[in-house]
Amino acid sequence: MSLHDAARQSEHDTGGPVVDIRDLEVSFASDRGSVKAVDGVSLQVAPGEVLAVVGESGSGKTVTAKSILGLLPASATASGMVLLGSKRGHAATDVVAVPKSRLRELRGTDVAMVFQEPSAALNPVYTVGWQIAEGLRAHTSISRGDARAKAIDVLRRVGIPDPEERVDYYPHQFSGGQKQRVVIAMALVLDPGLIVADEPTTALDVTVQAEILDLLRRCRDDFGTSILLITHNLGVVADLADRVAVMYAGKVVEQATTAELFAHPQQEYTRTLLAAVPFVGQGRERAAVRASAREATAQDAGTEPETVVEADGLRITYPGRLGRAGFTAVDGVSFRLRSGEVLGLVGESGSGKTTIGRAIAGLTKVTGGSLRVLGQEMRGVKERTFRPLRGDIGFVFQDPASSFNPLLTIADCVAEPLVVHGRATDPRAARARVDELLEAVQLPRAYGDRYPHELSGGQRQRASLARALALDPKLLIADEPTSALDVSVQARVLELFSELQARLGFASLFISHDLAVVDLLADRIAVLYHGELVEEGTGEQVLGAPQHPYTQRLLASLPVPDPAAQADRRHELARLKADETTSQR
Repeated sequence: MSLHDAARQSEHDTGGPVVDIRDLEVSFASDRGSVKAVDGVSLQVAPGEVLAVVGESGSGKTVTAKSILGLLPASATASGMVLLGSKRGHAATDVVAVPKSRLRELRGTDVAMVFQEPSAALNPVYTVGWQIAEGLRAHTSISRGDARAKAIDVLRRVGIPDPEERVDYYPHQFSGGQKQRVVIAMALVLDPGLIVADEPTTALDVTVQAEILDLLRRCRDDFGTSILLITHNLGVVADLADRVAVMYAGKVVEQATTAELFAHPQQEYTRTLLAAVPFVGQGRERAAVRASAREATAQDAGTEPETVVEADGLRITYPGRLGRAGFTAVDGVSFRLRSGEVLGLVGESGSGKTTIGRAIAGLTKVTGGSLRVLGQEMRGVKERTFRPLRGDIGFVFQDPASSFNPLLTIADCVAEPLVVHGRATDPRAARARVDELLEAVQLPRAYGDRYPHELSGGQRQRASLARALALDPKLLIADEPTSALDVSVQARVLELFSELQARLGFASLFISHDLAVVDLLADRIAVLYHGELVEEGTGEQVLGAPQHPYTQRLLASLPVPDPAAQADRRHELARLKADETTSQR
């Protein structure tokens, strides 16, 4: 019997589930009255079990999870019961009813949380070893030396290399995936019975995400820890979860084992969620239709499509500081992007994707090779020379919340390019064009009078797309525009992007680490690895028959919403990693 099965079997010995949520209701006080975020939720997590809670933003997932740790804000009112079991054999505690002093005793020892953004969860002025040991000092009378030794041990167990040395590193000295491992180490150091993981892989590349999912699986199997997984990524659910609870508008609308839910979803909302998930191979038919349309247009015009971007041996090096050598982010990359075409640029963080996008937009200097954008050579270009071309380039940023001025209305934000480039004297004069753009991205005109914080994530991304299209650009650069969106919202934004691109005919560089999204939109795909272009071609060529080992690993790392298929992909990824390790020896 495996450790996982043994832990599941021990449920009766420990007296019941690790957490038992009964009729939980949570309301928030607001200027418009009480808002109910969680409405009669009942959930259980058994020992050694992974329960995934899925649903769109605003469905109540995170509020339910935070209720287990008593982390709700002062404006929240909770009722019902949240019975938290103890791994040490103590009686279950009703978290809703206990005082704050008791909650501090429970956090870390009985339940711990892994937050979505590790950079926000880690204190930048303390070493990671100090922060891991902080929980030990708060709950035990352990000596400084023993705390350090335990911190080193848990860092080793979560896969941090050279833990004896890196225990003294600060958070900024770790990559995003390593920071998430450190946060998991902080959660594990007191051996809690339950870990609440709130979107632990949302901002990570697919290869790093696969490593974190494998680590969470080992937390369950090796530590005997139960996991409550909050996510909107159904591929992650298929990869890790034993059971799934689907939430909508504060209620649990469906619960089932993972295999049952994916094979036979009962609720229409669940079926809609599953249908919204993009998968590799979905975009091949669309790409063929787009290619035929472009060829027909070119034949009618009697000319070849205009080359919008042409890179030849492109090299971008960031200068070193304090006598250190420079860092080469892009090394000898060559590609072409023609009018009306979508080129998907994929790769891990640090592969050079965003650097290339910024160089095309004139925001990063080209240090070697050649890069021609709309006929202008970018190497050594002066701003006054490039400025007239900026109106022909639109940019959609990854996080619209940080790219919008929070003091301006949506209408003012969308009008900003028109005012800056002299197409309108002020935002008021541009309002007719702004209303037209908002309707083009399927937002009501009235939303122009709202502020960015009053829109949902998907609505903000639509407004960001409207701003990028304000000047009718010939080229649109989209940098991870859907990475933080729910699957259903992502599907609507991608469909909108595809419709606008087909209607307006702009060329687009679509930057993403999600191969399924790129396959859905792109005519051609270029794969970057450590600043080099390792593979390029159509989706059928690159994703259907990948030649480079890195592309094969990327494809195997992409979780799919099918538990059986995902298990096969996990084994394939393990085989590829083993082959790669063998070849390096």
